[in-house]
Amino acid sequence: MTKISTKDPYAFNGVPLTKEDSSANTGVLSNVKDTVPKAQKQFYIESYGCQMNFSDSEIVASILSQEGYKLTEKLENANLVLVNTCSIREKAEQTVRKRLELFNGLKRKNKDLKIGVLGCMAERLKHKFLEEEKMVDIVVGPDAYKDLPNLLKEAEAERDAVNVILSKEETYGDIAPVRLATNGVSAFVTITRGCDNMCTFCVVPFTRGRERSRDPKSILEEITQLSQNGYKEITLLGQNVDSYLWYGGGLKKNFSKASPLQQNTAVNFSNLLELVAKAQPHIRIRFSTSNPQDMSIDVIHTMAKYDNICNYIHLPVQSGSNAILNKMNRQHSREEYFELIDNIRKSIPDCGISHDMIAGFPSETEQDHQDTLSLMEYVKYDFGFMFAYSERPGTLAAKKIEDDIPESTKKRRLQEIIDLQRVHSEYRTQQFIGKTVCVLIEKSSKRSNEFWSGRTSQNTVAVFPKEKYKVGDFVDVKIEEVTSATLIGNALGLSSSI
Repeated sequence: MTKISTKDPYAFNGVPLTKEDSSANTGVLSNVKDTVPKAQKQFYIESYGCQMNFSDSEIVASILSQEGYKLTEKLENANLVLVNTCSIREKAEQTVRKRLELFNGLKRKNKDLKIGVLGCMAERLKHKFLEEEKMVDIVVGPDAYKDLPNLLKEAEAERDAVNVILSKEETYGDIAPVRLATNGVSAFVTITRGCDNMCTFCVVPFTRGRERSRDPKSILEEITQLSQNGYKEITLLGQNVDSYLWYGGGLKKNFSKASPLQQNTAVNFSNLLELVAKAQPHIRIRFSTSNPQDMSIDVIHTMAKYDNICNYIHLPVQSGSNAILNKMNRQHSREEYFELIDNIRKSIPDCGISHDMIAGFPSETEQDHQDTLSLMEYVKYDFGFMFAYSERPGTLAAKKIEDDIPESTKKRRLQEIIDLQRVHSEYRTQQFIGKTVCVLIEKSSKRSNEFWSGRTSQNTVAVFPKEKYKVGDFVDVKIEEVTSATLIGNALGLSSSI
């Protein structure tokens, strides 16, 4: 199964990554020259899957740097190779296995090389990797990265080094991440970990544990540091950012047991958004990912109130059929989703909205599929991430629901979803023709070195001639023409707004 975005084939969750940015795809630091002495311990890291994995790799890099390791872009120079993995799609696991085969080939030439698997696959396949296939030396789950120094010592002693225990408290709020694959403009800031939503198709609750939120003070401190270092945009990250809830620490599900004082002074996601927006008025703010059941009207109103909060929401729906939503254990109906969309459009008329959609979930009928297409017609998403269903071991769907939709039917329905999204993406970009938009310059355009590439508040890619501008500038751009994925225009000058 292949992850598809009609906006950009190398995009993830609305953050475009281009082929030229191969370091961004692997999580390798792209702007550091390999000048580390050969004798010094060096590590190489690749990241796959969600933005949380890329953010976690920055935490791992920080921990390893404290142990005397230096990051290298050159695989052949590494003493330690790490792969931060994803289990949410079968294709991601296949890709990681191929990479591990390559790394083991290198290890046959360099016996001192250590190989480690991090992230969701580490938790799910720990025994298979270590004992059955003997493909790795170290296995570390998403909540155990602080134990890496001890695990490295175990691996050096030729003992199994594994820690995949899920934590109820760990947020890594006390660690300053080493920014990987950075353009010096945009950065991820993790605010929550884990997920309490037991969607039947999803393995995340089993690999990342229950929801817990990070102290808002540490979040604000990290963003302040990013601002001082010249960053212009941050993305607040979590498996479900809208469920953010800080009342002094602890799992979200235990909030009802908190003291009256803790409950009265609790900070929810709307509060946090406002704190960040007010503290850093010159930084542009994004967030991902939202769950429809948890997005409150307060969040929408806060977005509308502050100009530096981007007018963009990634709002996964997964299906347009109430019957399928129920089997997925999604805690929202088709009608409730429409109501949420209407509230967003009312308060933020120009809000960009993207989605995740699964084609061919078990028992999906042709009418269920048509319901999905009609939902897409109602919303007319800016872009989306679309998949054919594949059974993931350990999920509730794998245990209780037969995967009874033929692959040919899944592929046909997926293609129909993709085709419709292309129409809607073109419709959305057409609305920008003749308008002036604020673009944050991120890099040179992948199509022409004579053009800058950046994103609008709605997360749409825009390109324009370079002229006198530089990476990190906010520029007003008048849009002259469009494709289904890109706005093309000319700069009018530095923007007075963001």
